[in-house]
Amino acid sequence: MVHDPSTVVRDGGDAWCFSTGHGVVVLRQDGKEWKFEGTVFPRGRTPAWHKEAVPENRGHLWAPDVIEIGGRWCVYYSVSSFGKNTSAIGMASRRKPGPGTEDDPWEDKGLIVSSGRGDKFNAIDPALVRDGRKLWMSFGSFWDGIMLIELDPKTGLRKDAGEKPIRLADAPEIEAPFIHMEGGWYYLFVNWGKCCRGADSTYEIRVGRSRKITGPYEDRAGNPMVGGGGTLVLGSEDRYIGPGHASIYQRGSRQWLVHHFYDGEDRGASKLRLVPLKWKDGWPVVGD
Repeated sequence: MVHDPSTVVRDGGDAWCFSTGHGVVVLRQDGKEWKFEGTVFPRGRTPAWHKEAVPENRGHLWAPDVIEIGGRWCVYYSVSSFGKNTSAIGMASRRKPGPGTEDDPWEDKGLIVSSGRGDKFNAIDPALVRDGRKLWMSFGSFWDGIMLIELDPKTGLRKDAGEKPIRLADAPEIEAPFIHMEGGWYYLFVNWGKCCRGADSTYEIRVGRSRKITGPYEDRAGNPMVGGGGTLVLGSEDRYIGPGHASIYQRGSRQWLVHHFYDGEDRGASKLRLVPLKWKDGWPVVGD
């Protein structure tokens, strides 16, 4: 079971991906197959601040992303409880992107951003992107939608905790942002619909673009994403139901859209999928 996959990264000859699960799931590909390697935090050994920030959380950590900063791999992840915006995004770092062990644990770097009942955003679903010398993190779900904050490119921590998050997109049901730079444009991928319902999930991947990372983002028809715009990239088709949590993996000149789906031929089990991605008239297109 793979849900909310991170960006796929390479270290040496292996590809690595992180996903939702107790302690953050670690996956490795040493050929064609993806294998479960362990978790970032061993069961029952999550940082103490998780309980302080989100008392209802039970160690099930959502929607991680990973990026290399200063020779260390940094994993960002969500601490939350379903349907509430009492949430936090944390970060841990390590020299190698494998599972945490007694001898080589992931080092807790603490809380990056949090939200509570009085906020109009939800601090989940982090996604990292470099823009020149700057480092940014998009995040968000429902409420007022998708947000963006700037991080310190040397530490990976929030640059200015007092700075208000920038709102990038909203819709009745929206989450799982990912920003990708291509051909002079910034592309904001998001999910619309409901997740986590197996074969009954209504997730679909949408996109808009902007000349600036901070927006405004518009879909192909010119509709602003702050206001419900978003061009369909990938929806349910055949056994591949509710595709979600997109990112882009690139090797050489080839690109793949990384996402999970609910398998209609396997009782709605969530699985990892990479499909070829190309660009046509300035917009992403999936398929061979």
